[in-house]
Amino acid sequence: MRTFSARLSRTVTTAACTLAALSLGGQATAAPPESSLALSLRHSDGTIAVTQLHCDPAGGSHPASAQACEALDDAGGRPAALDSAGPGTACPMIYAPVHASAHGHWRGEPVHFTTTYNNACLADVESGGVFGF
Repeated sequence: MRTFSARLSRTVTTAACTLAALSLGGQATAAPPESSLALSLRHSDGTIAVTQLHCDPAGGSHPASAQACEALDDAGGRPAALDSAGPGTACPMIYAPVHASAHGHWRGEPVHFTTTYNNACLADVESGGVFGF
């Protein structure tokens, strides 16, 4: 009985050490995204929405990260140069201003951008989806 218990203890200890070694460096970690932006929208009622956008590869908590990354790529990473989503997208003409900001880096260059849109729908459309969250 004692030998079985000692063998079981050694087996469990060896397995635990192997798992620890793998988690501490036995596997390659993913490279950080090439571009990362913290985006926020402050609505006229005082609420604030925030999200994180990663590009190259697309990810983060942004609900449409691939679309937002593509729009920023087309704008050379400059939020001020974002184009609208194009014809066919209509927004209500309700004035409920939202203050948008983007801070972080795009392919190694710092990004600090703020602007105000007339409402949240226009923020989404006029930014090509970057501020669509």
